[in-house]
Amino acid sequence: MRKTTYRIAAAVAAAALALTACGGDSGSSAGGDSKKIKIGTKFDQPGLGLKEGDNMTGFDVDVAKAVAKKLGYEENQIEWVESPSPQRETMLDAGTVDLIFATYSITDKRKEKVQFGGPYLVAGQDLLVRADDTEITGPDALTGKVLCSVSGSTPAEKIAKEYPGVQLQEYDTYSLCVEALAAGQVQALTTDDAILAGYAAQEKWAGQFKLVGKPFSEELYGVGVKKGSDLCEKVNTALTELFDDGSMDKIVADNLGPANYTPNPATNPAKPGGHCG
Repeated sequence: MRKTTYRIAAAVAAAALALTACGGDSGSSAGGDSKKIKIGTKFDQPGLGLKEGDNMTGFDVDVAKAVAKKLGYEENQIEWVESPSPQRETMLDAGTVDLIFATYSITDKRKEKVQFGGPYLVAGQDLLVRADDTEITGPDALTGKVLCSVSGSTPAEKIAKEYPGVQLQEYDTYSLCVEALAAGQVQALTTDDAILAGYAAQEKWAGQFKLVGKPFSEELYGVGVKKGSDLCEKVNTALTELFDDGSMDKIVADNLGPANYTPNPATNPAKPGGHCG
């Protein structure tokens, strides 16, 4: 009788140990046994990364969902994390996020701290004007015009340096610039063309604005990945598949199509790879 009791106790202990080993940590991120991945993006950028309640929308968001699916994660297994621009490298290094999709331009300086999957879009600085504007056809036509951008931003600095005849009006956010453009307080707005298209594609601004369509810089949007992570090449494989099967074209059209945005054909489609080192 005593031997039987010992056998039962041993069997129960073994079963409990097996369950513990299989269970894993439900809070772990990509690469662990659980099925969760933490993705950083913007929460306040219409058309690209916007959070309204529990709903995430935008171009970056949809690219992230598509890549995550190819990595083995369903939409409900994504944990979205707001990733402000100044904090992105720190968040990746600390493991706060596994991947970042947030109009994240690939630069040599940033590659010293993180690696990049992609690019998945080559954007460029452009101009947004009112739909009935026929005078502003490019940056060379800005002399004497009032142009809006965000204080301290690279686009604002580029305009101030290269086009001194422009009257530069700076606000804290692009949303304020869009409001000023709609009210006629400024005559154009400048930043990356994809960001401009995201604002113009909002239902509240339908038909009011147009992109000039003459980008005068190149911004390679990449997927931020922690240094040393094996996710980088997997992301490149996923992105390449999205280009090959036409999914990327659909994602662009769904999110930025209302603004008649087409990625610059001189630099797109982007070619993922080469930035995982």
